[in-house]
Amino acid sequence: MNTAFVTGASGFIGSNLVDRLLATGANVVGWDNLSTGQRKFLDQARQHPKFKFVEGDNLDLPALTRAMAGCDFVFHLAANADVRFGTDHPRRDLEQNTIATANVLEAMRANSIKRIAFASTGSIYGEPEVFPTPETAPFPIQTSLYGASKLAAEGMIAAYSEGFGYQSFIFRFVSILGERYTHGHVFDFFHQLQQHPQHLKVLGNGLQRKSYLYVQDCVDAILTAIEKGQEKVNIFNLGTNEYCEVRDSIGWICETLGVSPRLDFAGGQRGWIGDSPFIFLDTKKIRSLGWEPKLTIRQGVVATVKFLKSNAWVFDARAA
Repeated sequence: MNTAFVTGASGFIGSNLVDRLLATGANVVGWDNLSTGQRKFLDQARQHPKFKFVEGDNLDLPALTRAMAGCDFVFHLAANADVRFGTDHPRRDLEQNTIATANVLEAMRANSIKRIAFASTGSIYGEPEVFPTPETAPFPIQTSLYGASKLAAEGMIAAYSEGFGYQSFIFRFVSILGERYTHGHVFDFFHQLQQHPQHLKVLGNGLQRKSYLYVQDCVDAILTAIEKGQEKVNIFNLGTNEYCEVRDSIGWICETLGVSPRLDFAGGQRGWIGDSPFIFLDTKKIRSLGWEPKLTIRQGVVATVKFLKSNAWVFDARAA
């Protein structure tokens, strides 16, 4: 890899990946429409002589094609990650996840770029019957528009790999935690506790079982896979060998903040439409390449809380 093109470069995972790619000596072109990403996350990268940032949208195919010129590897991380409110704006997942991916693939074809890494999601498994859930699980029934749009994008990538000779790396993530995290349950709970430390509203019954992965471990896994993966289409689950209940995570957050709030549960097994009550992925395949996560889920939660405590500006930035 000489020059990497990163969509969603100013986002949580994207900006961490950009920094790591630059540290390996690669040239990096960052691409983002800044709808949810933060310019500040790229402050370090902007000081690097091998980094270039281009503001643009994946739905603008001509601009995307021009920006990608001269690159030889695409990391496609840009997406609508608003899983919880997907049914409030059903076309957004289609446009920002599926159609945007089709445009990325076409821009690659126009520039003769043959390798792509794609941020998919463990949500594509819906509510599986097998735990931990392997990459070869039976074709799942979709329960969220987000998961469905990502699965459609996976299908497009696989078809382009077959039709146009691409090599693709598809990563089905659990929820990612760590520095530059700006959405998800830790963000929401932290924000609530800053406003009213005496009580915390919790969607569902708090017994939902979830798996999480620290962002630097996620980046490690991505870089390991693209170095060692040999298939035309390489699909990897990314997660840890553990899961926790939402109540566990609340306990770690509260302990780190030094608060003891009353918990007000909304009730039910799911926090929202499409919320899977149990997410636990089989990660033997990525581990077979020599990758192991360095942080536990608890350590990842604590690291995230510490980041949010030190970067209160992200709450104002998200509200803007």
